[in-house]
Amino acid sequence: MDPVAFEIFGLSIRWYGIFIASGMIIGALIAVKEARRVGFDEEELINMLIFAIPMAIVGARIYYVIFKWDYYQGNILEMINIRSGGLAIHGGIIGSVLTAIIYCKIRKINFWKLADITAPSIILGQAIGRWGNYANKEAHGGPTDLPWAISVNGENVHPTFFYEFIWNILVFVFLVWFRKNKKTSNGEVFLLYLALYSVGRFFIEGLRTDSLMWGPFRVAQLISIVLIVFSGMLFFIKRKDENVE
Repeated sequence: MDPVAFEIFGLSIRWYGIFIASGMIIGALIAVKEARRVGFDEEELINMLIFAIPMAIVGARIYYVIFKWDYYQGNILEMINIRSGGLAIHGGIIGSVLTAIIYCKIRKINFWKLADITAPSIILGQAIGRWGNYANKEAHGGPTDLPWAISVNGENVHPTFFYEFIWNILVFVFLVWFRKNKKTSNGEVFLLYLALYSVGRFFIEGLRTDSLMWGPFRVAQLISIVLIVFSGMLFFIKRKDENVE
């Protein structure tokens, strides 16, 4: 697949950006629809997204650059060049969540209710965005003889971007079902998103050949473990508090 979709006045428009933008737009539209369903002020949601989406991109890039510092050190222009890839989803989650927390604090909004509204949209956006990795021939695994292997530079490899796409879609469907059958918005949907995404990412990351590393460890796997433990503990604490009430 040609990573360049088309050109406008000599500027190459890449599939990577198209898929990332499409995931964000579709996710935002679904979140607005959910806000209407539960009676949440959709203008507040949109205003929050105006801040959170750019900060997600900034966070994703900063995170990636930090763990690729040997490559980017001293090259500021390359640090801000995201057209060819180099966005780490964990950095995006950190950037957007911190922005949402600050926004909710200032506006005196229930963060957990907002988080439950947006959680399925986030994972769906991630699923769509993974096709940008396919266009860039990145986020793939090692050699394999499996019939669904993809060819990268003449070698058949695991389509780990596709594995994550499938996993994210399954998580999205489950979260939508769980949210519709839950009477309160106390953050459980969001916490399940963190835990379930992290479970899939932990195993899929083990197949990838382009992992961000911290010494001998894959950073995404370490973060996934932390998120599984954190979200799992908080989920059961909230469930216990709900039962007590």
